[in-house]
Amino acid sequence: MSLIVAFFAWIMDLCHQVIPNWWLDIIVFTLITKVLQYPLSIWCHANSLKMVAIMPETIRIKIEHYGDSEAIGEKTAELFKKENYHPMLSLIPLAIQIVILMGFVKVIYGIAGAEKDSLIGKVPVQDGGIAWLMPIAAGAAAWFLGWCQNRISPLQREQSRAQQRTTNGISIGISLFLGCFVGMGVGLYWAASNIFSVLVQLCCNVTIVPRSRIDYPKLRRAQAQLKKFEKGLKREVSLEDRKRERTDYKRFFKVANKHLVFYAEGGGYYKYFKSIIDWLLEHSNVIVHYVTNDPKDGVFARFADNKRVRAYYIGQTKIIPLMMRMDADIVVMTTPDLGQYHIKRSYVRKDIEYIYLCHGPTSVHMCTRRGAYDNFDTVFSNGEYQTKEFRALEKLDNLKEKNIIPTGYVYFDTLFAEYKPSLPANVKRIMVAPSYQTDNIFDSCLDEVINALSGDGRIVVLRPHPQYVRRNPAKMAAIRERYSVRRDIEIEDDFSKSSTLASSDVLVTDWSGIACEFSFMTGKPCIFINTPMKVINPDYAKIDLVPTEISFRNRIGRSFALDRIGDIPKTLNDML
Repeated sequence: MSLIVAFFAWIMDLCHQVIPNWWLDIIVFTLITKVLQYPLSIWCHANSLKMVAIMPETIRIKIEHYGDSEAIGEKTAELFKKENYHPMLSLIPLAIQIVILMGFVKVIYGIAGAEKDSLIGKVPVQDGGIAWLMPIAAGAAAWFLGWCQNRISPLQREQSRAQQRTTNGISIGISLFLGCFVGMGVGLYWAASNIFSVLVQLCCNVTIVPRSRIDYPKLRRAQAQLKKFEKGLKREVSLEDRKRERTDYKRFFKVANKHLVFYAEGGGYYKYFKSIIDWLLEHSNVIVHYVTNDPKDGVFARFADNKRVRAYYIGQTKIIPLMMRMDADIVVMTTPDLGQYHIKRSYVRKDIEYIYLCHGPTSVHMCTRRGAYDNFDTVFSNGEYQTKEFRALEKLDNLKEKNIIPTGYVYFDTLFAEYKPSLPANVKRIMVAPSYQTDNIFDSCLDEVINALSGDGRIVVLRPHPQYVRRNPAKMAAIRERYSVRRDIEIEDDFSKSSTLASSDVLVTDWSGIACEFSFMTGKPCIFINTPMKVINPDYAKIDLVPTEISFRNRIGRSFALDRIGDIPKTLNDML
């Protein structure tokens, strides 16, 4: 810092030799610092243009993965890396500005001491009088900078009104505060710096013209799409539901000594808890607290008159603080990655028993992230194969063994109880039920698959994965629109019922565990499309266990490569 102060003092002395007026010297000094920083300003300007240029893509990610903060974060980070955008680059000029300010304060006080009673060293809160003009000038300059940046800065111009007001408000507040507590000379430097920043931005816009790097028509279309999407969401979550959420949140925490809580991400998840809750209601006196993210979850009607089951609607945002404040003895959930993303273990109680219920009969070492089960105390295992996978994962990461209960796949209880075999129908129904991973059937080959399955009076039922619907509302809207005119195509929206699955004659999927549910319940075969494998944990190969998704494919059906979809009709006819 002493070297920086000496360098600044040398520049100020040089200025004073040419212009023997300290006030003008401060303005010239400020201009010199802006000129020296101009290459950095151009670099940051180019980076901000890059951010605006990729905004249509970030908007697409936000729409497709709405409500899934971890997916949005992952996809956005991947995009930033791909486009070489550096989110933290804008902090470098701020850091330099702070260093300059700290050094310049010492220079000003040194000049004020040498000049004796110089105005440039007077501090408004200490000396008052005319010195109070400086914080007003600094605040006014900050307001002017904000007003201009909202119009000429490519990045700030694309911010929402609320973001612009917040940015400008913080800038004006800092300038007023700074102007009150430092010498008038420093206040003048700060005010001049804000004014010159407007000129720097104009020069940057001339050096790299924003329109040369930003497709503004494309950006405006994306923004309009986002606005339309958010307006639709507001209609979807009604004012009544928001009030209900606030009421249920308070009601949940009014209950003391909660023993058992089930958490469901949506209305389609009750089926995984059903047989457990039914057993508890018949064989115990425990009160079940059921928290769901879906305001239309069927549990509200199902247990409306049952005092033993208390249901609460808590949305995807409000569930975060609820989980942090959780105060129950046991929490059962089908959501993996506890403690890794937005769903945390309780900060209030450290002795809660967290139980993970596997909601699919497939492997646990390939199709979930590494560490997805580390923060659970107990897992309900679907079979010996899953138990071996859990133990192998613990060994791989050198973790303490958790409590594993061999429960079997509890949803099979419900499926087998509800399934009533029927005589073959004249109209054959083919269900397409892919997983939600990247490049699944819906994203990579839906038209080709439908063309291969349709004809001969058959009905094709499209059953998207609940996570796909949640993450890709825009894609689902497009699919509904595309096939709305086809009478031979139905789209299954209710994930809580198994009747359409049971009434189907053949299931077509990629890597979804629904294949097990369909074939083991009905005894009927599946057609598998070999889209890119659903590998969420790339380290699965370190475990010497073949995932069930791979081992059972050609035992309960037939699999087809993407370039062999045209061969499906013959196999389909043989199966039917």
